[in-house]
Amino acid sequence: MEPAIGVLELNSIVQGIHTADQMCKVADVQLIDAFPVCPGKYMILVTGDVGAVKKAVNTGDTEAKDFYVDSLIIPNIHSDIIPAILGATKVDTKSINAVGALECFSIASCIVAADTAAKEASVKLIELRLAKGLGGKSFFTRTGEIADVKAAIVAARQTVAEKGNFLNSIIIPSPNPQIWEKLF
Repeated sequence: MEPAIGVLELNSIVQGIHTADQMCKVADVQLIDAFPVCPGKYMILVTGDVGAVKKAVNTGDTEAKDFYVDSLIIPNIHSDIIPAILGATKVDTKSINAVGALECFSIASCIVAADTAAKEASVKLIELRLAKGLGGKSFFTRTGEIADVKAAIVAARQTVAEKGNFLNSIIIPSPNPQIWEKLF
């Protein structure tokens, strides 16, 4: 069974730092990341078993007080998601047949979309970039066989579009090797 992931968004950076500390104190979770997001928000990502993540996020919801914006819990997150957030994904560039990418207006929507894509088709997550240096937007890139990449991106796009957070997506069959160098 895969771990859960929890995301909490606040509109105060200092309250976000306090909230992240409290979330880690009340539950046996791993803090994936906690960081300021443009324009002046704070994002907290934790992982662990479902019960611990729920306890941490529920505590975070309370600790955020009037600065709460949104939260999300995804049980059984795909095993590619957390390494991609941490920048620890290994991809054999010789086996790339296609690359797909999807861009979202929110962190939570992008995580959900990347998880949906991974569960939809046999694709490898290259990167999941969350808001840092992106004006609050997020994106992910995937690789695999062209049909799998298309299926994954279509499923992810539908998931994000339902909440109005879809920005753009692309599918590149047989990407030029120079592009590979910039993606990895």
